[in-house]
Amino acid sequence: MNDWPEGWSGNNRGGDFAQPDGPRVMRQVRRGPSAPPQGGVPQQPSYGDAYGDGYGNSGPDQYGGGHNSDYNTGQVYGSGGVGGAGGHGGGRGDRPAPDWRRRIKLTAITVTVVVLATTIGTYFWADSKLNREVDLSKVIDRPEAGEGTNYLIVGSDSREGLSADQKKELHTGSADGKRTDSMMILHTGSNGPTLVSLPRDSNVTIPTFVGSESGKTFKGTGRQVKLNAAYAEDGPELLVRTVEANTGLHIDHYVEIGFAGFANIVDAVGGVEIDIPNGGLKDTKSGANFEAGKQTLNGEQSLAFVRTRYALARSDLDRTKNQQKFLAALASQTATPSTILNPFKLYPTMSAGLDTLIVDKDMGLFDLADMFWAMKGVTSGDGKSMNMPISGNAGNGNLQWNTEKVKQLVEQLKNDETVTVSDS
Repeated sequence: MNDWPEGWSGNNRGGDFAQPDGPRVMRQVRRGPSAPPQGGVPQQPSYGDAYGDGYGNSGPDQYGGGHNSDYNTGQVYGSGGVGGAGGHGGGRGDRPAPDWRRRIKLTAITVTVVVLATTIGTYFWADSKLNREVDLSKVIDRPEAGEGTNYLIVGSDSREGLSADQKKELHTGSADGKRTDSMMILHTGSNGPTLVSLPRDSNVTIPTFVGSESGKTFKGTGRQVKLNAAYAEDGPELLVRTVEANTGLHIDHYVEIGFAGFANIVDAVGGVEIDIPNGGLKDTKSGANFEAGKQTLNGEQSLAFVRTRYALARSDLDRTKNQQKFLAALASQTATPSTILNPFKLYPTMSAGLDTLIVDKDMGLFDLADMFWAMKGVTSGDGKSMNMPISGNAGNGNLQWNTEKVKQLVEQLKNDETVTVSDS
């Protein structure tokens, strides 16, 4: 039997010989039904012909008809074959590209949630530390509220929380109870803040009032006293009642801080820079001993500065000016990015202030923030600071308010107008 293909024999191996058949291939991978052309090299099946193009397109014959592949044109990796770019084979092509938009979005959401959680937590923490002890609902016969908001800010000489050594260091003495060391009305509104100091020696009339503890009504007799005596007699409620009755101005909120709290706040912010006028300032009773010029005062020094009165030419009137100057500087110092953005300074500062502040029952953190920013505005020149206008001394030696100027000032504050009244 001749094992050679047709046209071949052992005798004609060296002569002309016919083209052999192509290699045995599977029917389903033949490119089309026709036989390979005579005289040419049999065309090899492409990968795409046999198995499809890797995207769901089947090969010829029973796999859904022919599909031209680019395999034989050199485009081996061009259309998603195994191992090709974007294909399904092994190697790095299996790893999807990072979805940066999704990652950025998730990061932004995470940061937002953390910031919100911290802010909300801080709010409730701070709100819980406010000492809402003053009940303004006990104040009777109140004047009508005007435009804007009026805060009565009181610095008391309370020694509560001070040790014997601290009382000595701060030159506070050891008097029992507490009295008002400074009183100010801060008005906030649409025409800038106005800070009005009420000298403690101001001559006022004690009106009819209801006792804050007893609930008993005490009829007014026309008794005239120094303004700080109202606080000493029945506390914040009577002080508010007396201020309202003698000015006709409605007080919306009450804020009080004692000696210890004041010193702690100053130390928490790292001190407050004050410019001491020429000649310096020295007062053995308050402990003040400062050279002239700019200097940073710590808590002890700051307390001495705001309490000094005997070394000043106009005593209490000059002292109220220094108090305004210092409180505005303190607010400005606290509102710096180095304090607000630094939790190691912000939280101790807030804690020092909130622990010792006494406010009315309706006072909220937003009200406190409004007061704080208004104080800062006074420093920046957006507002005005002044004393209650004084006309001289009353018959009992107390400071007598200028009735006409006070009336004009109160009307401007009630209507939230720009204050044009002077204190001189």
